[in-house]
Amino acid sequence: MDPVLGKRASLALAIAPEALTSEIAASLIGALNAELATRYPEPGATHFRLDPTEVAPGAGAFVVARLSGRPVGCGAVRSLRDPALVRELGPGVGELKRMYVAPDVRGHGIGRGLLPRLEEEARALGLTRLVLETGTRQAEALALYRNAGFTGIPAYGEYRMSPGTSVCLAKLLSAVESLE
Repeated sequence: MDPVLGKRASLALAIAPEALTSEIAASLIGALNAELATRYPEPGATHFRLDPTEVAPGAGAFVVARLSGRPVGCGAVRSLRDPALVRELGPGVGELKRMYVAPDVRGHGIGRGLLPRLEEEARALGLTRLVLETGTRQAEALALYRNAGFTGIPAYGEYRMSPGTSVCLAKLLSAVESLE
């Protein structure tokens, strides 16, 4: 039995879209920002920006993971539309942003649940490739992404300005993938 999630953990987890402007989103993102600011105190090492228009219908999605009704994680996907990023990364590319799981439920599959849901959202937007940036001091995040098929790419966009702390990854999306 899982001591945190309980015997029927998979049945208790629900992942659904949420407005980026909601109090729940603000609370989860606030916790994420506080953690990142502690892990990466050096100037220029954190990249907190995500605008509501970037996750509006047709442009992206923001989702929240709830465990027995309690918000415990979040993540976003945004379609990259900035001309400079499209030139750099190609068309049909989306970026994962603001992935977070509350510390007390880490290691129990919440991130592994969020990631395929965000990939599903990306496919619905017509995206064929995902990119992301995570930090060098986030071994758990790096393991999650690499186990899900993400591979290293050169730093792109604003992340080129933080080469000592940024790790950039990418994954090609298949047309249809099971969420088993």
